[in-house]
Amino acid sequence: MKYLIEKTYLVLFFITIFLLSTKAFCKESEIKYSRNNISNYLSGIISARQNYTNAAFYYLNKVQSLKSRHYNYNIQFIRTLVLLGKFEEAFKFSKKIRLENESFFEVDLLLGLNYFINGDYPKAEKHFKRLNNISRYNLSPDDFLSNILLSWVKASEYNEDASFEFFNRIPDDYRSLKQIQNIFLQCYFNIPEAYEAYNNLINDKDSNFFRYNFFLANYLLHNDRNLEAQTILSSDRNLNNSNMLIRQAKNFLLAQENKKIKNFFNCKNPSDSIAEIFYIMANLYSNEKDYQLSNFYLKISLYLNNKFTPNKTLLAENYFYQKKYELSKKIYNSIKSIGPVYSWHASINLARILSITQDKEFSSIDLENEFNLLSDPNFENYYELGNFFRDNEYYEKSIKYYSLSLQNINKDHFLVSKILESRGMSYERLGDWDKAENDLMESLKILPDQAYVLNYLAYSWTEKRINIERALEMLKRANKLKENDGYITDSIGWAYYVNENYAEARKFLQKAVEIMPRDPIINDHYADSLWMLNKKMQARYFWKYVLSLEDVEKKLKDNIDKKLIFGINEKL
Repeated sequence: MKYLIEKTYLVLFFITIFLLSTKAFCKESEIKYSRNNISNYLSGIISARQNYTNAAFYYLNKVQSLKSRHYNYNIQFIRTLVLLGKFEEAFKFSKKIRLENESFFEVDLLLGLNYFINGDYPKAEKHFKRLNNISRYNLSPDDFLSNILLSWVKASEYNEDASFEFFNRIPDDYRSLKQIQNIFLQCYFNIPEAYEAYNNLINDKDSNFFRYNFFLANYLLHNDRNLEAQTILSSDRNLNNSNMLIRQAKNFLLAQENKKIKNFFNCKNPSDSIAEIFYIMANLYSNEKDYQLSNFYLKISLYLNNKFTPNKTLLAENYFYQKKYELSKKIYNSIKSIGPVYSWHASINLARILSITQDKEFSSIDLENEFNLLSDPNFENYYELGNFFRDNEYYEKSIKYYSLSLQNINKDHFLVSKILESRGMSYERLGDWDKAENDLMESLKILPDQAYVLNYLAYSWTEKRINIERALEMLKRANKLKENDGYITDSIGWAYYVNENYAEARKFLQKAVEIMPRDPIINDHYADSLWMLNKKMQARYFWKYVLSLEDVEKKLKDNIDKKLIFGINEKL
């Protein structure tokens, strides 16, 4: 990473020198392309790409002369303003640019939203229509986002027919989002079929829309159907997932704080529905680890509906994975007062941050003290505490809380299998293989098609040189479930290696390296297979490559050092 950053700076330095030395610049452009402007511009771009948003804003904001004509500058500056939550500045800047002849995603999106919020629907419509056929940010050129936004423009003008006309233009490729949009429009226009549409969405076996139990309960509460809402939040359908939003809503309902549930979301407010669409998009990009783009959409979602807590928790999570710990802490501290479910969630994540940035032992003590303050801990609290201790390598404590979770959980709950898996991994880390194996096997009895549990158990057998044939069959099954997973592919290759089928081992291990080229263990396994196929020069190359990687465990380094001297024929 360090090398990449240094290389980037070097390339940009030479570009700068070239631009400043070329005679192609006229006197008029000397101010625009001055040393300071180019330096600030490049510093801003680098800061933005490295996710240093405040620094990006500082440098880009200084380049005043670029603001009128420089396309790439405009894009990056607007993104930076949005990421910092400076929406009024973003709106003013977008108006100032006036790129009438270009399809400019950020400008048209923000201007459209600004006019929409302020009730100027004709101007909003104009800008949302300009989003057609823009493929920036991997959006389809099939008018997906444009038509969703336009349907809300027409809904806000109380034009139901026109609203559903734009809705019908949303491509069927976006079936799930189309279902959600349909529900929100039906709810907005008081169409009686909304209730049925909610149920169809929630019970869709091809998708996971469990969280929409909350939206259904919210819809019922807004229609004074309180008992039905209570049934939804407390029903057996909630055994299939453990969602904070639903848990907190259930808590509010039991405490007779219905207004707090209704305050999260209201389908009669178009901004709330649009915010949910942007949240879904942000969640998709977060799953792809594109945190900057995810944050861009989350900031828009929060601007439209700053009351909706899932926006905040996802943003805090994104900041955590971006190592922006102070920003993550700020959000978690802000949600502690919302309710007991979010308070406990915040406490766990604040402890995670503390364990990374300051002291692991202190964070553990602090979190246990927080846990002891819970008036009525449930199996989810025990499970989450177990996860925290396992992540911090306190395996005995993790086993204690996993066991308490299992004692307090409904045996039909979907989490039983997951808790057994987690406890089994903790046992394995402590070297208690019999108990580990038993938990992992029990987990698979409940849910046989768990690719990662199959992989964990089968790989453990392979490492212990037991049940090799059975392990290989389990790994093939896991591979069918997760074809392009680097770890599973590596495990299959390693099982073939242990079974002395080196040619087949090499095939899978090579693929694993292609999927995860910087993983030390996978590269080591691949090198081993090459050595056994008498490709010793190639094997040494990959062993040396492993030694050049960061965060390689000392045990692995020592092992490779021996193999570089003696090869694999010697007992290591």
